Amino acid sequence: MRVAHLVDTLHPDGGEYGLEALARAARAAGLELVVVGISGSGDGARAAALRRSGAVVVEHGLAPWDPRAVPRVVETLREHRVRLVHTHAPNADVAGSAAATRLRIPVVSTLHRIEEEPADRLDRVRRTARTLARKRFVTRTIAISRLQRDWYLRVAGSEKGLVVLPDGVTDPGPADPAVRARVRRGLGVGDDGLLAVSAAPMRRGKGQDLLLDALAELPEDLPLTVVLTGDGPLRPWLEARVGREEELEGRVVFRHHGDPGELLQAADLQLHTTRTDAMPSVVVRGMAAGVPAIVSRVGGLPEIVTRDVGRQVPLTAAAIADAIVELAGDDALRARLGRAARARFLERFEADGWAARLREVYEAALTRPVSA
Repeated sequence: MRVAHLVDTLHPDGGEYGLEALARAARAAGLELVVVGISGSGDGARAAALRRSGAVVVEHGLAPWDPRAVPRVVETLREHRVRLVHTHAPNADVAGSAAATRLRIPVVSTLHRIEEEPADRLDRVRRTARTLARKRFVTRTIAISRLQRDWYLRVAGSEKGLVVLPDGVTDPGPADPAVRARVRRGLGVGDDGLLAVSAAPMRRGKGQDLLLDALAELPEDLPLTVVLTGDGPLRPWLEARVGREEELEGRVVFRHHGDPGELLQAADLQLHTTRTDAMPSVVVRGMAAGVPAIVSRVGGLPEIVTRDVGRQVPLTAAAIADAIVELAGDDALRARLGRAARARFLERFEADGWAARLREVYEAALTRPVSA
């Protein structure tokens, strides 16, 4: 089955990490992927990774909301004889739905955000218009968490065509002891030391400030090194704070943006204290590596990290610090949670299973006539 995934952009900050995992798992599920980016030139790292995984990649290099997007997408869908379109993000939803309707092929669309509190009347009008268009033109809507499903039901007033299906993650396999040792050695983590990783964009709402508050409350003799990886507008402020606070300077290390896979493979704990998040794939990647996580009790995080695989905490520095102390001080508990996290990943979030379930959604969409 040949399916086109339409996205706004394949830029590394575009948030479509899941497409790489899907491309790797597609063949086993009987899927052929054509990834279409409205913006971009097709020569970026993400496009190259998708091609290596067997996907066809087409990027049109248009500005957001360019009216030429629809005819360009129509041409691409025809050229590659696509049977179904799967859209991601508002611009792609509009262009993909219009193109698919013109060709009378079904549309599946994934919700990637929760727009709970529109800023003003214009935002509310836009959200209502998108919801009405989705109900009219989209055959199946995928919510990536139950929380997102509940939000959409409140907005749309109907669950018709709505499916809950979390994105999957490629199984990294067993950790390489040599890689683990090299990473920890490079960070100065000794044999008796512990390594925690926090991987999230450094921007407002992602909670690194709250995490630093919690780390400042930890006992001085706790042998814990914390790596903050990722980039964003708040990074200079975070680095400056760590540099001027003695409680943090010897404990917190920054690593520039990049794939956090090796860090997670080397970690004893994952810390994700964001103030909002629908279904962060990086937490699932930590579970795949068998790393217990401490996460804030917000968004879709409680659907990923249960008490059997980690700890959910309220958005207070004291609660985060208490959870870190608990897990850091109990090797057997961390090992048990890590094994359970790995098992939960394989059952619910592994990419091969995700691709197979996604194909079922596509097959169901193909059985429903497309509106003219």
